[in-house]
Amino acid sequence: MSRTEAPPLPEPLRVPVADSHTHLDMQDGTVEEGLARAAAVNVTTVIQVGCDVKGSHWAAETAAAHPSVYAAVALHPNEAPRIVHGDPDGWSRQGAREAGGTAALHEALAEIDALAALDHVRGVGETGLDYFRTGPEGMAAQEESFRAHIEIAKRHGKALVIHDREAHADVLRVLADAGAPERTVFHCYSGDADMARICADAGYFMSFAGNMTFKNAQPLRDALAVAPTELVLVETDAPFLTPAPYRGRPNAPYLIPVTLRAMAAVKGIDEDTLASAIVDNTARAFDY
Repeated sequence: MSRTEAPPLPEPLRVPVADSHTHLDMQDGTVEEGLARAAAVNVTTVIQVGCDVKGSHWAAETAAAHPSVYAAVALHPNEAPRIVHGDPDGWSRQGAREAGGTAALHEALAEIDALAALDHVRGVGETGLDYFRTGPEGMAAQEESFRAHIEIAKRHGKALVIHDREAHADVLRVLADAGAPERTVFHCYSGDADMARICADAGYFMSFAGNMTFKNAQPLRDALAVAPTELVLVETDAPFLTPAPYRGRPNAPYLIPVTLRAMAAVKGIDEDTLASAIVDNTARAFDY
C-alpha cells in the first residue's frame, strides 16, 4: 500500500456531522471534490482554518463560495515569530522572509481583524502557543499574537480556536489572564485528563483528531473519557493526523467517521448518540 494513496471511503455515518478543523488548501484535489467525498459519508459541514494572512483570505473566500464551509482566520503561533524575526529558510512555504519586527506583526493582525468581521468567518484561530517548533526567542511574539487574537475574537463575537503544542500551562494562563471568549475551542486537544477537567470547568470545547486513535495516545483517550460529551468536537486537521489504520497517508474530511467511531468506543456510547451531540456542539461552538 502506497503511503501517498488516499484511504478508502469509510462506511457513512447515519447522523450528519461537522469537521471542526481542516485545511482544504493543503489537500489534494479541488475543494468541490473534497466536500463531495465528505458529504458522501455524511460529513456535511467543515471549518476551513487559516494559518497566515494569505491562507486566512483563502479560507474566507472559500467559505463565501460554499454554503457547507465556514472559515476561521488567524496567524498560527509559529507564523507570528516568523513575521517578527524573519523566516530565512522559508519553512512556512512563503519563501525566505526578512524580519519585520512588531510593526509587521501589527499589520498582519489588522488584516486578520478585518477578516474576522465577515459573517462567514466564524472563528479566530488557529492561534495559541507552540513550544515544539518555536524556541524561547519566539515566545514573546507568540504570546503577543495570541493575546491580540483573543481580543479580536471577543470584539467580533467569534469562537477562539486554540493551537496548543507543549504549552498547556501557558495557554491556560493567558486565557485566564486575558479572559477567554464566550466560545473557546482547543483544536487537536493534546492535554491529559487533568487538563480536560480544567477545560470542562471553564466551558472550553475540546476537539479530538485522528491522533487519538494512535497506539501511544492513551493520555488523549483518558482525556476524552472524562471530557463532558456536550463539550466534545471532532476534526481531521487534514491533511495531517490521519487516523489508524491509515496513519501516515493523506487525511481529508471524509475520514471523520473513522475518528468518530473510535471516540464513541472510548466514551462507551453508540456512534449516533455521539454524532448527534457533536453536530449540536459544533454549531454552538461556531454559532451557525
